[in-house]
Amino acid sequence: MKEKKETKAKTDEKEKKKKKEKKEKKEMENKQITSNGVPDSAESTTTETNEVSENSDKSSKKSRKEKESKKRRVDDIEEAATVESKKSKKSIQATATSRATDADIDKFLKDSAITISDSLDNDLKPVLSFEELSIDERVLGFLKKYPKPTPIQSASWPFLLAGRDLIGVAETGSGKTMAFAVPAVAYLLPTVDKKKMKAKDASNISVLIVSPTRELALQIHENLDALGKAVNVKAVCVYGGVSKDDQKRALNGANIVVATPGRLIDLVNDDAIDLKKITYLVLDEADRMLEKGFEEDIKRIMQSTDAENRKTVMFTATWPPSVRDLASQFLSNPVKVMIGDRESELKANARIEQVVEVMDPRQKEQRLLQLLRQYQSGANQNDKILIFALYKKEAARVERSLQSKGYKIVAIHGDLSQAQRTSALENFKTGACKLLLATDVAARGLDIPAVTLVINLTFPLTAEDYVHRIGRTGRAGQSGKAITFFTEHEKHLSGALINVLRSADQPVPEELLKFGGHTKKKEHSVYGAFYKNVDSQQKAKKIVFD
Repeated sequence: MKEKKETKAKTDEKEKKKKKEKKEKKEMENKQITSNGVPDSAESTTTETNEVSENSDKSSKKSRKEKESKKRRVDDIEEAATVESKKSKKSIQATATSRATDADIDKFLKDSAITISDSLDNDLKPVLSFEELSIDERVLGFLKKYPKPTPIQSASWPFLLAGRDLIGVAETGSGKTMAFAVPAVAYLLPTVDKKKMKAKDASNISVLIVSPTRELALQIHENLDALGKAVNVKAVCVYGGVSKDDQKRALNGANIVVATPGRLIDLVNDDAIDLKKITYLVLDEADRMLEKGFEEDIKRIMQSTDAENRKTVMFTATWPPSVRDLASQFLSNPVKVMIGDRESELKANARIEQVVEVMDPRQKEQRLLQLLRQYQSGANQNDKILIFALYKKEAARVERSLQSKGYKIVAIHGDLSQAQRTSALENFKTGACKLLLATDVAARGLDIPAVTLVINLTFPLTAEDYVHRIGRTGRAGQSGKAITFFTEHEKHLSGALINVLRSADQPVPEELLKFGGHTKKKEHSVYGAFYKNVDSQQKAKKIVFD
């Protein structure tokens, strides 16, 4: 018992000793902490703050991770949607597939005098109806106002919708504008539907159409604007004679630009248009642009674009060597669609009745009044008549003369401002005025519906201009009539006129034949028959006379 008590006492003593040591140790720690100026309460607060801070950092990191994860999920969804969008765009890409039999196609090509030349031998046949186009329903709805495609449209659309470069050679009034406009809009639609337009950005422009004259550019824009509105595509027209600043503002958000060469180059120099972004380019009336001296401008425009990513379309009324050279430089394996035999000689529209009246120059204005009385009375009083003069001074004088005799007439010539010319053309198109007097500025490309009669008050400088003048009537498959005054002042052009009349199976008056049928070949676009192809570097030969 005694031993147990001793053992218990020793154990209690050891425990007391341990407790004492612990107490002393704790007091030492407290003294050390106090000497460092940090009380017990501060230590507790600091610990709590550190814990809160650590929790806050963990919480913010967690929040950032959640946001990043959410963003990645959104990006993945958007990427998947984009892929699906691309797939769907590819599946509805516009095409033109003929459903006609080979016999029907052969008959159509023969009846329409269509020749198709394709170095790649693609088996693409003309489409004979709009239903054969696999294209946006809005475009089809717009086309429904026309009965059927014109020959140039039927033959061109399959190749253009397949992404080929193309040369179209066809008479004026054959529907060339829609031949290139429909594929241009179809080409744009996938990107327009995918990309939102930026209000202050001209970088959306990818289609460019170059035209030789302001009037033709405005006409092309009018047709494109109507089609563009149906599919939410913006087309803008730029040309000289009006404010550049207004045109720059109009370019914002545009997809298509219709331009004359001079103003286009001005805007490119001002960095308002980036030609490198043009992927679909149309040269309309290419022969006319070369005749007007725009060859260097056209080459500069073409060279400023990205040739590898550019589809190029060229339309022309004639196919001279100068146009062939241009095509060979800038078109890649083009398909050539030719309507009629336009390669061998100059031909007029066969649906136009041509009447040539040989007379004394002093009789012209009196005869003009007789024709106006005849064609603006009775059943013909609503017929539209287009009168051509050679020079702007002549046009202004005839305009004043007819107005003084009570005729309501509008005019377009070089002495008028662009606003006056546009207003005059619009009044004539709408039928507000039935008489339009014009110089050759309006002879090419203008699409003026329902012109019944063309009167050539003064014969033009070339037979080519004559053909383009009378081409203002007989358009879109309709018939028309052209009356031409011919005097001894133009007798040097009698042979060329006789050839045009005969090629179209039109009667040649005996008075015209008296001037002779020989015409010296036009050897140069500027100097004409007076041009001599000589070596300008060759030194003159010295001749000594006895």
